[in-house]
Amino acid sequence: MHTGPARSVGTPLTALALVVAVFALVLGGAGAAFAHAGLSGSDPADGAVLKAAPQYVTLTFTESVSFSEDSLRVLSPQNERVNPRPARHVDGKDNTARVELSGKLPQGTYTVAWRVVSADGHPISGAFVFSNGKPSETAAVVATGSPDDTAVGRLYGVFRYVAYSGLALLVGAAAFVLVCWPAAATVRPVRRLLALGWVALTASTVALLLLRGPYETAGQLTSAFDPAQLGRTLTGRPGGALVVRLVLLAAAAVSLRWLARRTADRTGLGGRLRWAGALFASALAVTWAAAEHASAGIQVALAVPVAVLHLLAMGVWLGGLITLLLLLRRRGSDGQEIPASAIGRFSVLAFNAVAVLVATGVYQSWRQVGSWEALSTTSYGKTLLVKIAAVVLVLCAASFSRRWTARLGHEASPATATATAALMPAVSAPERVRVAQGVGAPTPAAGQEPGGAAEAPAGDGPGDSAEAPLSEADAYRRGLRRMVTAEAVLGVVVLVVTTVLTGTQPSRAAGERVAVASAAEPQAQVVTVPFDMGTANHQGTVQVTLTPGRVGENTVEAVVYTPDGGLATVPELRLSLTQDALGIGPLDAKLKNLKGYWAAYDLRLPMPGVWTLNITVRTTDIDQVTVRDTVRITSLPG
Repeated sequence: MHTGPARSVGTPLTALALVVAVFALVLGGAGAAFAHAGLSGSDPADGAVLKAAPQYVTLTFTESVSFSEDSLRVLSPQNERVNPRPARHVDGKDNTARVELSGKLPQGTYTVAWRVVSADGHPISGAFVFSNGKPSETAAVVATGSPDDTAVGRLYGVFRYVAYSGLALLVGAAAFVLVCWPAAATVRPVRRLLALGWVALTASTVALLLLRGPYETAGQLTSAFDPAQLGRTLTGRPGGALVVRLVLLAAAAVSLRWLARRTADRTGLGGRLRWAGALFASALAVTWAAAEHASAGIQVALAVPVAVLHLLAMGVWLGGLITLLLLLRRRGSDGQEIPASAIGRFSVLAFNAVAVLVATGVYQSWRQVGSWEALSTTSYGKTLLVKIAAVVLVLCAASFSRRWTARLGHEASPATATATAALMPAVSAPERVRVAQGVGAPTPAAGQEPGGAAEAPAGDGPGDSAEAPLSEADAYRRGLRRMVTAEAVLGVVVLVVTTVLTGTQPSRAAGERVAVASAAEPQAQVVTVPFDMGTANHQGTVQVTLTPGRVGENTVEAVVYTPDGGLATVPELRLSLTQDALGIGPLDAKLKNLKGYWAAYDLRLPMPGVWTLNITVRTTDIDQVTVRDTVRITSLPG
C-alpha cells in the first residue's frame, strides 16, 4: 500500500532536482541573443547638431520590424510634421526604417517619434532629437510610457488572458474525454466545459483580430472597425495567425457536433480520433508560437515546436484538472461516478504533461533570460521567478494528488478481484437469487455471502463489511478533490503569469538594448594636465572632464589641484578647443567659476576626431600659464 505513494512523492522531487541542475547549466553558459526589437542606431544620431538639414532620417533595429504609415514621425520645433511620406525599409533590409524629409528645414531642434512592431508581434516605441544648425526649444509632444499602457493595450491584454484560458479548457477537456474516460462525453458539465472553451477562444480571437490594428498603431478604440486598418492587420503575420485560428475553431465546432452524436457509441472514440484531436490541438497552438516570442530570436526552428509542446502540455494539464474537478464534485441522479481507473489514467497523463511543461519551460527560460543576473534585474526575469515558484508549488500539490489517486486505485483493485471471484459459483448455483432475497436482512450470514461481497461496491449491502470500503473510498475521493482543487488554482496562477510573460520584453532583449546603448554612447573623457604655478618646485594640475565626450552638447568641468593634491583657487581659468586637421576653432568653452571648480554646460562640438585643449590658468593678478593636451571626440553610429 505504501510503495505506490512513496514513488509518487519521489518522482516529482527527482524531476525538480533535475530541473534545477539543467537550469544552472543552461543559464550559466548562456550568451547574447535577440528577442523584441530594440533601436541600435539612427542617422542623424540622438542629440547630433548638423551644419545642414538632412534629407532622410534612418533608424536601425536589432531585428526585423514592421510599421504603418504613422510609425515614424519627424516633428519640427513648432510640433509640425516634416516627413510628408510614410516610412520604408532601406534597400530591402527588414530591420531598418527611413523617412524622407521636406526640402527646406529651418534651424532648430527636431523630434523623431517612432512606433514599430517587432518580429514577435509586440509594439515598441521611442523618441530622440537632433538639431539643424543650432539647438532650440521644441514644442513637439511625444507620448511616453509603455506601448501597452493604453485603453486598447489593456483591453488587448485582457482578451489574451481569455484566449489562453479558452485554449486550456478546450484542449484539456477534449484530452480527458479521448484519453482518460470516453464516457465523460455524455456528462453535461464536461460538454458545457468544451462549449465554454470553444466560445471563449473564438470570441477572444475575434476581439484580438479587431483590436490588433489600434494596438499596433496606438490608435483609438473606435478605429478597431476601420476597414483599411483591418485590411492591414490581415496581411501581417499576427493577423494571419488569428485568421487561421478562427478557421480551425470553425472546424472544431463541426467536429464537436459530430462527436456529440457519437457519444452513445463509445467505440467511436478510438485511436484515429485521438490522433485527429492531437493534430488539431497542435495546429491551434502553432497560431500562438508562430506569432510571438518563439518566432523571433535564436533557434527559431527549435523554439517554435518547443512552444507548441509547452502550450499543449499546459492545456492538457490545466484543462484536464478542471474537468477532473467537475467530475469529482458531481453528484448525478443517474449515480454514474468517475471510475478510479479513469482517475489513474489522468494521473499518468497529467504527470507526463507537467514533465513536458518543465522541460520546455527550462529551454524557453534559457532562450529568453540568458543569465542568472537577468532573473533579478529585469521585469521578465522577476516575473519568471514568480512562475517558477508557482510551478514548484504545483509539483508539490501534484505529488499529494498522485498519493490519493494511488490509494483510490489500491482500494478499487481488491473490490474488483472479489467481484470476479464471486461470479464464478453463480454459474452452478442460484447464489445471486438468495442474495437478492436477503437484501436488508439483519442476519450477519447474509452479509457474508460471496454474492453479497460482490454487490458491496455498488452500495446495496447494509452490513458493516460492505460499508467500510465505501466510507474509505469516499474519504480518498474527498482528499483527491481537495488536492485537485489546490492544483487547479495554482495552475490558473501559472497560466496568468505565463500570459504576462508573453507580453513582457525578454531579458535577453533588454540586455541587448543596454549593450547597444553602452557601445553607442562613450563614457566621459577625462584629461589631466600639469602646469607651473609660478613658484619654485610648485607644479599644479588641472583636470578637465567632458561628458559624454561625443559630438553634440557636452558638459565641461575643470578642477585645479595643488602639488599636494588639495584644491587650488585661481583667479581665472579659460578653455578653448581646436581641431587643427579641419581648421576648426578655437571654440571658447566659456567656463564659469562655481566656487571650487569651473564648469560649462552647453559646449557643442560639431565634428568627431582629435581636438586640442588650450587651457589658460591665471595664478595671480599678473601671472598666467597656457598648457595643451588632446582629447578624442566620438560620434554615435548612424
